[in-house]
Amino acid sequence: MSVADVTISLAQVTPSGIPPESPGRLGRVFNSIPPRMWLAIGVLLLGALLSYVVIAVNRRILEGAGVPETIEGTAFERTAREFGTSTVAIIARLSGYFIFILSVLVALTVADVTFISEFWNRVAVFLPKVFIAILVLIIGIVIGDKAELFVEERLRGVKLPQVSVLPLGAKYSVFYIAALVALGQVNVATNALIVLLGAYTLAVVLFAALAFRDLLASGAAGMFLLLNQPYGIGDRVRIGDTEGIVQEVDIFVTHVETDDEEYVVPNRQALTEGVVRVRQ
Repeated sequence: MSVADVTISLAQVTPSGIPPESPGRLGRVFNSIPPRMWLAIGVLLLGALLSYVVIAVNRRILEGAGVPETIEGTAFERTAREFGTSTVAIIARLSGYFIFILSVLVALTVADVTFISEFWNRVAVFLPKVFIAILVLIIGIVIGDKAELFVEERLRGVKLPQVSVLPLGAKYSVFYIAALVALGQVNVATNALIVLLGAYTLAVVLFAALAFRDLLASGAAGMFLLLNQPYGIGDRVRIGDTEGIVQEVDIFVTHVETDDEEYVVPNRQALTEGVVRVRQ
């Protein structure tokens, strides 16, 4: 036996005289994983935990703020319910997914993936903008639906065919503004859309002026009558061919009642044709 063989044999013997055990297959697998990979896995697990916590916390905050009751009945909420979820759950999950995607990108950076450095530099700036844009779109859709319901409720007593377009106009106006804000967040040029919004606003104003000129005239006359009060509730008046006792005066019409009939007289008629107070 040569001196080299004796040296190798002594090196493989522990101080207790027992040769060391070789690591098993599982141990060799764990030892082959570099520390940065373990750190990346830890970051990924931490991101998953944080995303779960963020979803739960945001959902409780939104529910505590009364958001579910506020958006109840909107078209977006009804659509979300058809898919077995809700608007609050979508917003809460969106924030959680944002946290998890960030953790995935950080984990890839820690793992020193070769292509991720340049990709991370771009995504780190762009991803928050995408998150805000999606959030703005969702909020815009919900507010637009709520605006439609609000305008419908306010105009329910107005018996004019032109009024039916106002709720839809309010809804899609909010949608359009939300889309502009969302596109601006992702650096999409919106100058042409802003010009289109200005043209749309002008068209809406002109349409409203033409379609509701009688209603606007009655409203202006109603303001004049309410401020000057040429007649009041309980007075007997004659407006054009209508004579009776005034029961109610609002911004648009005057309610005049006779012995067996009630007339609803537009205030513009009272202003243009004049009012005669009948002395009893």
